[in-house]
Amino acid sequence: MGNNTIEFSPGLSLQARHTRISGSGAYSCLSADPALKWGKSVITGDGSNGCFASDATTVEHITWNTGETTTVVYRLGNVQQVAGEAVVLVVGRVKSGKFKDRTVASPGFHVTVDPLRCASEKGVQLITGPSTLVIV
Repeated sequence: MGNNTIEFSPGLSLQARHTRISGSGAYSCLSADPALKWGKSVITGDGSNGCFASDATTVEHITWNTGETTTVVYRLGNVQQVAGEAVVLVVGRVKSGKFKDRTVASPGFHVTVDPLRCASEKGVQLITGPSTLVIV
């Protein structure tokens, strides 16, 4: 279980448009590897994103408490604005480091401070909230 904060520039709007993605994450670990206790990440990416559709590539660089790293590339993403919440599901693959070649899913429910911003010129620029990192 963890928490992510994601920024979109320009913000998510009703119509998908090219955006840059940046953010960070922090995770507590339940793992078959008892040495893993937590991880922190830096998130970057870009692509076509909106409040109802996403077609972007996002990279998450995770540093574990052991000093090991994992780089995940997410090519399939879905960000939906539902009743003021951003419902996020991204699926990717570990490209390097610990867990290389494994599949990753990261579902989360992120609070959108003002969901009506989807219809505004600036759009939704920030989402934050709980997230899970599942490596299979």
